[in-house]
Amino acid sequence: MGYKLNEKLESMQAYKPIEGDYRVRLDANESFILPDSKLKAAIRKRLESLAFNRYPDPLAGELCDLAARYYGSEPENITAGNGSDELISIIVSAFLSKGDTLLTFSHDFSMYAFYAHVFEARLLQMSKREDLTIDFEKAAELCKNENVKMVIFSNPCNPTSLGAGKDEILKFIKEVPSLVVVDEAYMDFMGQSLLEHINEFDNLIILRTMSKAMGMAGLRLGFAVARQEFSQALKKAKSPYNVNAVSQAIACEIFSRPLYIENSINKIIASRDSLLKEFKRLEKDTSGKLKVVGGQANFVFAKAEKAADLFEYLKAGGLIIRLFDPYIRVTAGRNSENSEVITSIEEFYTGR
Repeated sequence: MGYKLNEKLESMQAYKPIEGDYRVRLDANESFILPDSKLKAAIRKRLESLAFNRYPDPLAGELCDLAARYYGSEPENITAGNGSDELISIIVSAFLSKGDTLLTFSHDFSMYAFYAHVFEARLLQMSKREDLTIDFEKAAELCKNENVKMVIFSNPCNPTSLGAGKDEILKFIKEVPSLVVVDEAYMDFMGQSLLEHINEFDNLIILRTMSKAMGMAGLRLGFAVARQEFSQALKKAKSPYNVNAVSQAIACEIFSRPLYIENSINKIIASRDSLLKEFKRLEKDTSGKLKVVGGQANFVFAKAEKAADLFEYLKAGGLIIRLFDPYIRVTAGRNSENSEVITSIEEFYTGR
């Protein structure tokens, strides 16, 4: 009898991003901002001197120094990863043993549950309130009653674009015996980060990324910010050369330009606010067929009547968004992209 995949692999569902060529892509929460000519020149110069025949710095020392300076932390608190996805997988596999309980929330980033399954943790998914916010008091009780070893959630949330306030989360962290992992991939657009509190707790890890605010999704670079003991553990658990030399070099040039990052964030927030304003207008003009849920990240999340039909209508016109039936998620893009999507949504619902 030939080799057979185990039950864990047989039951897994692969992550399926939307594929194909579309005129406007507002489905993946990517930045619409590209590096300017000065940044491109600096990147080109650095790459020309790169030793491609050598392995990269295993600890990404220069990069972590610059990231620590930007995040207002210390280098020993920073671990670089091949995207936040890799860091989530390392944290789940290293900090949990088989059968340990991981608490996540619904709706939230799907990869949390994915890695719980891969590493054979016991997954506990708590439903959010009707308004899609987290009931942290209920979550704290679950942590205590269910012997939860780890809690992980995004703030602001992907996909809801709703964020919990800093004080509410700090209270939760203080109350629970569990390790709390707060994924702040979209925090640059909300301004309630916990980074300044990282050394106040013995049960907190914060995740950050270069994919959103910094427009570097192609680099696959994320960071875990944690007290030194946790950072040392993560560095032991990760692969030796997990961040390639090209990504390190380009990221160093980005972090060396905090003003560039700040300007990029402001442009994205302006686009998000404009998109959100238009969604709220449509909410009135469609008599509630479209209802805004949240807009605190770099995208807008809304409940939509006939959401699947709307998705197909936009798709047929070369416009791609993300469907979470009965909800839709639309990334803030260039003004022209936002306008085209808004116009098409309005046409779908009003016929004009």
